[in-house]
Amino acid sequence: MKLKNKCSLLLAGVMLAGALVGCGASSAPASSAASSEAAASSAVSEAASASAEAALPDGTYTADFDTDSSMFHANEAFDGKGTLTVKDGQMTLHVSLASKNIVNLYVGTAEDAASHEADWLQPTTDVVNYSDGTSDEVYGFDIPVEALDTDFSVAILGKKGKWYDHTVSVRNAQPTMEEALADGAYTCDVTLEGGSGRATVESPAALTVADGRMTATIVWSSPNYDYMLVDGEKYLPTNTEGNSTFEIPVAALDTPLDVVGDTVAMSTPHEIEYTLTFTLK
Repeated sequence: MKLKNKCSLLLAGVMLAGALVGCGASSAPASSAASSEAAASSAVSEAASASAEAALPDGTYTADFDTDSSMFHANEAFDGKGTLTVKDGQMTLHVSLASKNIVNLYVGTAEDAASHEADWLQPTTDVVNYSDGTSDEVYGFDIPVEALDTDFSVAILGKKGKWYDHTVSVRNAQPTMEEALADGAYTCDVTLEGGSGRATVESPAALTVADGRMTATIVWSSPNYDYMLVDGEKYLPTNTEGNSTFEIPVAALDTPLDVVGDTVAMSTPHEIEYTLTFTLK
């Protein structure tokens, strides 16, 4: 009887020791898991903080639209760029394409596009003016952008009804002039190119920004210019005596602006093509 009691006590002790060891073994991974979760949470928090610090302020920017395709790209008139709008921290790039051959876009893969028709991006009809004086209607798209300088997938749908995968990115965001310059009066250097080389314009020139629009005062070295053309619009001189003076719109600084000056200095009036480049002093 005593031997049976001793065996029962010994067996109970062994079982208790096993239970304690089991508890110890399970507690270590739980502690490790908690540490991993804390580290992951910290990493996510730091990433979110870094993303917030890197975010662009609300406003309008120009940005490069890089793609992996010679058929899918920004229209040549815009030098590979689109207009990036940031509102309430959300970024959207408007890009005018080369034609109307791409009828829908989807941010994601071609495999997923067919089953997510509600998320297809619909085109806008954009009028593009080319440097040779011609114009064309093309499709444009407003593409949501999660992050700059980061590749992401975009699927395109052509007229034949087939989706194609592409990789794109939005880079080199620069404030537009409306964002860069507050309303007010400025002075800028003006570079004139084109024509026979005999005509010049005064530099520096006055630049006025009102309601976000830039206007430059151009003073020619001759009184014989009776009008100027800028983006197809005719501008008449603002003076009746002295050298011909015009107030013309300026789309962007440090970017050649194609203009036409009509001169009556010859036997018959002649329209002469020039480029003007404005650089803020």
